[in-house]
Amino acid sequence: MPAQNRVEIDAVVAVRGILRHTPAGIPAIEIELAHRSIQAEAGGERRVECELHAVAFGEVAVALARLDVGSSVHCEGFIARRYRTGTSNALHLTRFTQN
Repeated sequence: MPAQNRVEIDAVVAVRGILRHTPAGIPAIEIELAHRSIQAEAGGERRVECELHAVAFGEVAVALARLDVGSSVHCEGFIARRYRTGTSNALHLTRFTQN
């Protein structure tokens, strides 16, 4: 089974939810990221635009809660289910820097 699951993306915070706490008391937040770039593909260039749902917990969630919608960020994390029992995926942020 492959073990690599790492994502880095530059994006803009399009939607920021409110900071909440899990039943265990861990800070949590959900955000929507908007990405636009030009990527190399099949010997050419492709304009890429996409939106990506992301979640963060702990200190990362607290820091994201301070950002304004429209902030440019460099995000790092991994892909996993959006909800423990769901079928949709989300980027689980483990680190970000504001651009």
